[in-house]
Amino acid sequence: MSLKHEFEPLERWPAYRGRPLLVCGPCSAESRDQVYLTAKALVENRKVHIFRAGIWKARTRPGGFAGVGLDGLGWLAEVERELGVPVATEVANARHVQSVIEHGLKSLWIGARTTASPFAVQEIADALRGADVTVFIKNPVSPDVDLWQGAIERVREAGIERIAAVHRGFQKYGEDRFRNAPHWQIPIELLLRLPGLPIICDPSHICGEASLLREVCQNAMDLAYDGLMIESHIDPSEALSDARQQVEPSKLRDLLDGLVLRATGSSEPSFQRIIETLRTRMDDLDGRLLEVLQQRMVVARRIAQSKREQNVTVLQASRFEETVKRCVSRGRECGLSPGFVRAIFQAIHQESIDQQREIMNEKWILDDAALAAAPPKR
Repeated sequence: MSLKHEFEPLERWPAYRGRPLLVCGPCSAESRDQVYLTAKALVENRKVHIFRAGIWKARTRPGGFAGVGLDGLGWLAEVERELGVPVATEVANARHVQSVIEHGLKSLWIGARTTASPFAVQEIADALRGADVTVFIKNPVSPDVDLWQGAIERVREAGIERIAAVHRGFQKYGEDRFRNAPHWQIPIELLLRLPGLPIICDPSHICGEASLLREVCQNAMDLAYDGLMIESHIDPSEALSDARQQVEPSKLRDLLDGLVLRATGSSEPSFQRIIETLRTRMDDLDGRLLEVLQQRMVVARRIAQSKREQNVTVLQASRFEETVKRCVSRGRECGLSPGFVRAIFQAIHQESIDQQREIMNEKWILDDAALAAAPPKR
């Protein structure tokens, strides 16, 4: 199914006031005063197009602050009524959707844990059918673009046209400077699959630390994201959830004012000539890379033939680690990051293993010419 050009362009959204679309507010609605004072400060600083606050909070373990529930909907409705700014909150089931619509809210988002469950998303989509609302859909906690795409398609099939994907990072293992790994290539892949879909970055959940927000916000703008969803609290030190990643409205103003917003293209003839020349050169280099990779796989298949003859296993972990260390060192000399080089060689190694396994399990022994000429059976 193709959803190309079936999303309402951001320029036609009622809340849109120009790029970037700003969806800002506290992680959680905690009290009437906290909600109202935060919203008022954001409105006065003109740093919010849609005010956000969660009232139902999914906790990893019991005992944490799980949100104020339905009482918070009244506070959010008051913000929209008195300050004139649209408001949004998170929903996780049909009952949440019904309550949000009953209180007149026109925007909501589906959280990362909910996006990961097709059953939950379908329940929400069914409850949304016929509603005139804006729906933000966060990526699932795992780096799974199919789940993310599926959630968007379910909501679109329910008749909702104002949909935006929210990139909030992905669950990771081990230490890292970010709370959630950005994996920028995944939202890019989503946009290639769903052209015309607005994309919003949630740097708060990627960073986990307010001090890192500027870097991630600028990255998002450089990648032509349409907006930002940032957590802002009137007093982050007193926040009941995610205190470290929230920023005061005045500091948010300074952060956003410091961003560099670049055009998504240029019609300048000299620019177009330079770009086309460089892209042609890049296409040629891509072709040469593929030819080298093909030659490498021929060697891998020949190695597999020798391993088969000597009944040796395909995987030689120590050899792979030696290769990666050598290439990471060489990559540094070429200005390439260790993470990039390691990722490339992990992919090459996996392809090499797959092709060697095919040779190891061939019914007949192939000669050198056949090994070089025969593509893998995929």
